[in-house]
Amino acid sequence: MADKSTDLEHSHEPEDVRDRLEGEHEHSYLGDAVLGAIDGAVTTFAVVSGVAGGGLAGGVAVLLGFANLLADGFSMAVSNYESTASTQQMVERRRRQEQRHIEHAPEGEREEIRQIFKRKGFEGDLLERIVDTITDDRELWINTMLSEEYGLQLEGPSPWKAAATTFVAFLVIGFLPLLPFLLTGLSPEQTFIGSAAVTGVTFLGIGLLKGYVTEEPLWRSGLTTLLAGGGAATLAYLTGSWLRQFVETI
Repeated sequence: MADKSTDLEHSHEPEDVRDRLEGEHEHSYLGDAVLGAIDGAVTTFAVVSGVAGGGLAGGVAVLLGFANLLADGFSMAVSNYESTASTQQMVERRRRQEQRHIEHAPEGEREEIRQIFKRKGFEGDLLERIVDTITDDRELWINTMLSEEYGLQLEGPSPWKAAATTFVAFLVIGFLPLLPFLLTGLSPEQTFIGSAAVTGVTFLGIGLLKGYVTEEPLWRSGLTTLLAGGGAATLAYLTGSWLRQFVETI
C-alpha cells in the first residue's frame, strides 16, 4: 500500500505524536485580528457614511473618525481582555472547587470519573483501571474533571495578546476609510466614493484572508465579509440622511 503520509498535515510516527502532544500549543489570534479589523473598518466608515448622509464637511469625518478609532479601539481591546481573562478566571475557580471536593469527598469524585468514562463505553476491570490511573494523579484528576465535567479549555489564549491584536487591527484597518479625506483636490462626492471603494476592498481582503487561513471557500468568505460590512455602512448612511432634516432645523 502506498504511503500517503506526505499528503497529511503532520506525521503520525510515535515519537512525533508524543512530541506534538507534550509540546506547548500555540494559540491563534486570527479571530481577534479579524474582529478588530472588521469592526475598525465598519466603525470608521459608519462615521464617514453618517457624515456624508448628513451633508457635513469632510473635516468632521476626519475628526470623528480619529476619535472613534482611539476610543472604540481601546474599548474593544478592553472588552476582549476582560472576556478572555474572565474565561481563565472561571477555569481557576472551577479548579479550586474540584480541589476542595477531592479533599472532602474523594469517593464521590472517583464516582464522577467512573461515570464519565462509563458513558464513553468503558466497563468492568478496564473501567476500574482507568479510574485508578486518573485518580492516582491529582493534577490529571482535576484536569479531567475540568474538561469532561465542565467542558472547559485548560489552556487559553493570553488576554494581553488578544487585546493587543484587536487594538492594532482596529487602528490599522480602521484608518483606511479616512485616507481619501487626507488627499487634496477631491470633491466631497469623490472623497466619499474613494472612501467607500477603499472600505469595500478592505472588507473583501479581510474575508479572503480569513478564508485562506481557515481553508474556507475564498469567494464565500470574502463576499460574506463584504456584505456584512456594506450593510452596516449602508445603515449608517441612511441614518445620517434621515437625521439631516432634523439637523437643518436646529
